[in-house]
Amino acid sequence: MRRVVHIIGNGNSSWLYNEKERKGLKLGCNQIGFDVPDKFASCIVDYKFMQAMTAGQIILPGRWILGFRPKHWMEMNPKWYMKVAHQVKEFYTELPKYVANYTDFNCGHMAAHYSANKIKADEIHLYGFDSIFDFNLTSLSDVSLNSDRGNSNNLRLSDNWRPIWQNMFREFSNTKFVLHYFHDKLKINIENNVDVVVYKSKLNELSNKEKLTNADFQSLTE
Repeated sequence: MRRVVHIIGNGNSSWLYNEKERKGLKLGCNQIGFDVPDKFASCIVDYKFMQAMTAGQIILPGRWILGFRPKHWMEMNPKWYMKVAHQVKEFYTELPKYVANYTDFNCGHMAAHYSANKIKADEIHLYGFDSIFDFNLTSLSDVSLNSDRGNSNNLRLSDNWRPIWQNMFREFSNTKFVLHYFHDKLKINIENNVDVVVYKSKLNELSNKEKLTNADFQSLTE
């Protein structure tokens, strides 16, 4: 049976996931902006997100797949780890050789690498990964955490995040990656195993009424 995984990111286009019924395993990146009842797990890689959950500022139901830094957080906070251990599906600390450090390996990267490397997915669909297509770093997670998307992140986008995607597509050349967005003008060169599903008719809806603004993001986390 063909293994299909759907990964829901934090960008404005994440709601394209809801355009039709999606069959397969579903993974969320941090806290997504809508409910996915049959979600397999949420992937987390950041200290700041773990700190917010520990403080009770963010409640994330379901199972978690935790990266290297969340693993370290758990080791530093054993009492809280014991409290939420039932939610931890596993730790995934794999760092590809083309990634310099865990800071550059964002949640979407980890979820996609986990899907290709651990689940052995034949096909991986990506929603809400706007920064692959546009210079758009808007993120539900960053708004809920009050994170700064300044020049340091802008440099990471062009120098680290996008090249990591390119290398990952090459590493898993036998896996089909399907990107869902409003156009197909990617900011990276893609391989033969990468397809783009374009939702041109939905672009006006995003501009006129469905674009998630910072205020919208904030209301989702209250």
